[in-house]
Amino acid sequence: MDLSRYGPWAFIAGGSEGVGASFARSLAAGGINLVIAARKREAIQALAAELRQAFGVEVRELPINLCAVDMLRQVEVATRDIEIGMLICNAGAENSLSPFLDRKPGRAEMMIALNVTVPTQLAYHFGSGMRERRRGGIIIVGSNSCHAGAPRQVVYSAAKAYQFNFAEGLWAELRPHDVHVLGLILGLTNTPNLARTGFKFEMAAGLVMSEPDDVVRQGFEYLGREPIHCIGGWTERWRQLRGLPRGEAMAMVGHGVGTKT
Repeated sequence: MDLSRYGPWAFIAGGSEGVGASFARSLAAGGINLVIAARKREAIQALAAELRQAFGVEVRELPINLCAVDMLRQVEVATRDIEIGMLICNAGAENSLSPFLDRKPGRAEMMIALNVTVPTQLAYHFGSGMRERRRGGIIIVGSNSCHAGAPRQVVYSAAKAYQFNFAEGLWAELRPHDVHVLGLILGLTNTPNLARTGFKFEMAAGLVMSEPDDVVRQGFEYLGREPIHCIGGWTERWRQLRGLPRGEAMAMVGHGVGTKT
């Protein structure tokens, strides 16, 4: 795929590992320079060194707490002299499977910030320039938890529902301006974060585990074609869910994310 219309720079929020790192490698292979924003400084440094060595691209490292009140100011400082033609919002993964009332205070607010506030602010900040230039791309990485309320992922599933609708609406608004938007809805994906949740594959028997590189390939394949693409066979299930009673939809989503009661 020719990624040149999405250059010369891409900004990846949550780009130090897993799907974010796979996006970084794919974009770098296409000659796109990168700004990688994430909490883990050492992981960013290692990935940046790898990409510079392998592809000869420029990489700016932005170790940052994306929930910080001055997040957008830090982003502006890091990118004010470059043109961002691609935004990947990949931060906001769940790292615990536990009941809502058993979680530590502040966890819900952090989850909402990562999944709602951060992509909203970044899309507004970078999307304005894309609209003016009449080119660019925005990928919001979501989860199939978005399709219905999920037990042990109560706030996460609610926040991911926002991302789904946000991506759809933004796609409709920016399409006339030749800016491509995609809500990329992930199913089970083999990432370090999934391992940290304590997830056991037998919890969701019969479902397919996707690899990050395949997720990225599909993301670029459907960017510019559709507002939403669901990984792992969930596109057809999503259509089925819309016609189901909510209780059945919740049970289906709970099985899909390994949190059925």
